[in-house]
Amino acid sequence: MLKFIHSADIHLDSPLYGLERYPGAPVDTIRGATRQAMENLVSLAIEESVAFILIAGDLYDGDLKDYNTALFLSKELARMKDAGIRVFIISGNHDASSRMTKSIGMPDNVKWFSSKRPETVILGEIGVAIHGQGFHQRAVLDDLSSGYPEGIRDLFNIGILHTSASGSEGHEPYAPCKIETLLSKNYGYWALGHIHKRAVLHKDPWIVFSGNTQGRNIRETGPKGCTLVTVEDNRSVSVDHKDLHVLQWAECRIDVAGADTPEQIIDISRSHIEKVVEQMDDQLFAVRMIFEGACRAHDDLIKDPVKWVNEIRASVTDMSRESVWVEKIKMQTQARVDIAKVLSRNDPFSDLLRYISGVEKIDELPQSFIDDLMQLKSKLPRELLSGEEAISLDSPEFIRDIIKDAKQLLISRLLSRGDGR
Repeated sequence: MLKFIHSADIHLDSPLYGLERYPGAPVDTIRGATRQAMENLVSLAIEESVAFILIAGDLYDGDLKDYNTALFLSKELARMKDAGIRVFIISGNHDASSRMTKSIGMPDNVKWFSSKRPETVILGEIGVAIHGQGFHQRAVLDDLSSGYPEGIRDLFNIGILHTSASGSEGHEPYAPCKIETLLSKNYGYWALGHIHKRAVLHKDPWIVFSGNTQGRNIRETGPKGCTLVTVEDNRSVSVDHKDLHVLQWAECRIDVAGADTPEQIIDISRSHIEKVVEQMDDQLFAVRMIFEGACRAHDDLIKDPVKWVNEIRASVTDMSRESVWVEKIKMQTQARVDIAKVLSRNDPFSDLLRYISGVEKIDELPQSFIDDLMQLKSKLPRELLSGEEAISLDSPEFIRDIIKDAKQLLISRLLSRGDGR
């Protein structure tokens, strides 16, 4: 029996900008999460007595200049060497731009595959052939898989590839490939990296994205980890996802339709988070709470949104005993009125409401408006212009979202203050 671990997208010491501006953010825990996940990966490999670990790209996170990252990695690789575990790595798009990738020596239990052409390592004592090629530069747009060799007969063949495969939302289309091409190589397992969400593209043979080992922002929700692969008699293959994360991101959409007061919404939010806490196992949840639905409480919420957001945050933090960090609260509630009835009337109030409701987008902004936005951008603090929630005043999508939010706010206020009740 052969056991090995497929991991990818570790993004060791990934810089997470702008955390300090989030109320109560567990900055140290979040910044150390990728390291802790790496430690968990190594511990799992030792506990499972695997023969080797595959890292399918993006071990690093770009051109990190802190050599403490390399020292930490050396320590973890040494733990695996002491346990007799070999490590096989290909460079991904982030590794390709890292000085550490090029300058840090690796212990002799580590093989870093060439970025110039596919290489094959044969482990004759266990009947395995591992094929891999890394990125030579950040943007690789060619199908690298097409150059991989045919599987070697009588060996269990494994391919390691950093790829967007057939494409995935939110990821650059690097080293695209087709499942048919991978299948044509006659490998027993394909270990893919680059896509941060775990996915099984094919079974028998298995073609798997293991996902990243630790989510780094609200776009990377759910459990994160690696894939433990077991091979029996060089034919029967089973795969199991293993959690490695120390922090899990979650988006909670909470229906508050029918809530009459903000206090009732606070009670609903506490009840919802209690269910989240019950599912936890000594880990931290970073939660984005989105409140939806038509309710009478909506009028009070929009009158003083800062107050009620902080009230909800404080209430949830108090009851969760610091096991839940509320990353953000979004109020997407609506006034509990019959908009269609108001729009059917013929008066100034309904005319104004019809005009605002019809504003969908602005195809071309006036130059004066663009100039004002650029002037505003020049005055914003630098930390507001970077990170996951960056203010992008030169982005058409960002401006459209602002217009959409303003439209909804105006409609809500008109309905709550006018005679549309």
